[in-house]
Amino acid sequence: MKPTNRFFVVVYYVLGFLLRIIHPTTVEGLEKLPKSGVLLCSNHSSNWDPVLLGTRLPVNYRLHAMAKEELFKNPVLGWIIRKLGAFPVSRGNNDIQSVKTAIQVLKSGDNLLIFLEGTVIRNGIGCADGLPAHAKSGAAMIGVRTGAKLVPVFVDGEKKLFHRTRIIFGDPYEPVYTGRHGTSEEMQKIADDILAAAYALGGQAVGGKPLCET
Repeated sequence: MKPTNRFFVVVYYVLGFLLRIIHPTTVEGLEKLPKSGVLLCSNHSSNWDPVLLGTRLPVNYRLHAMAKEELFKNPVLGWIIRKLGAFPVSRGNNDIQSVKTAIQVLKSGDNLLIFLEGTVIRNGIGCADGLPAHAKSGAAMIGVRTGAKLVPVFVDGEKKLFHRTRIIFGDPYEPVYTGRHGTSEEMQKIADDILAAAYALGGQAVGGKPLCET
């Protein structure tokens, strides 16, 4: 794999140090995480999730992440997060370019973080339009086409300053499908199964209580 860029290394250590103070984390299962060609499939409860995850993985883990395209409209922010390994995805559309980029990342031996729900899902007791957590099938399709190691990841939902957040890495998931690439129904089931496995790591069930989507 290519060496990690210096900009990433500086941000990793500076940001990691600050986050250990204001957003401390407890990490479980990191020792069994494969080193390359890994598709991390996580629930998504806060905008802090990619930052907390990225700074708790090894500095040389070569992590990339899909990020909503709106973040890249600011040229300065866009440049920074690209240097940190993110690339844009147009949510709600069939973004072929982002899928191609994701496939290239995994085939190169680097690792990729995808939030299975495609957006932030926050616990919202009493919210007017509660929506159950729902997995997007794109992650399963990318995993199957690249032969990536699919790993469910759970991140605690509530992020409070100076309170610990759990990050739990599960065992690699073995997808079951027919033919070369499987059917769309099989891809959806794989995505649903991985999301359920991610929530189960935190002792939760998918859609087990009211949720709000933002």
